Amino acid sequence: AYQEREVATRGQKPPQGAVVLLPYQDGKVTSAVEWDNDTWDLMADGSLEVGKGYCKTKQQFGSCLLHVEFATPLMPYEFGQGRGNSGVYLMGRYEVQVLDSFGDNPGEGNCGGIYGNATPRVPYLELPPLQWQTYDITFRAPQIDGNGNVTRRACFEKVIHNGVLIHENIEVAKPTVSSLWNDQIAKAPFALQDHGNPVRFRNIWLQTK
Repeated sequence: AYQEREVATRGQKPPQGAVVLLPYQDGKVTSAVEWDNDTWDLMADGSLEVGKGYCKTKQQFGSCLLHVEFATPLMPYEFGQGRGNSGVYLMGRYEVQVLDSFGDNPGEGNCGGIYGNATPRVPYLELPPLQWQTYDITFRAPQIDGNGNVTRRACFEKVIHNGVLIHENIEVAKPTVSSLWNDQIAKAPFALQDHGNPVRFRNIWLQTK
């Protein structure tokens, strides 16, 4: 019989002083007061389900350590990028892919990929659809000079998927595909992607750096 994999980072409590963007308490409807899109649905299990359009934070952030939990839907008749697709966008510009790619070969466009930039260095960490997964992302915002030029690239210093380090020190030269904005600045809203699939998110918090 299949036994669900234990994920130590699942349900991780925000540390003292963290900015709680999506509170999580099992079985209690969450609050989306920190977000700008009221078409996303507050679910009975304490999660937020994708609605119409990207969902952005009202606050702006730069360098941070971000914790996100997500569950992809069961879409057995869809394939590839049509199956449980969403994304976690640091500063609305730099995406870590969310996708039901359980059992698929690793790639920069599959779950855990830094879209268009980097494939996870540890493969097959994805869990099946409907199971809660975690990202813990340490991100460094780009440095911008007085003329608006990038003097130091944005960098995913660490991406941890379900408790395992999958990326380290991946610099990103420009915003990834389908980002909300294509310029580069020091702070911006954090965003979750609407790709037409009912992905759920919960327990989102961050620590600024």
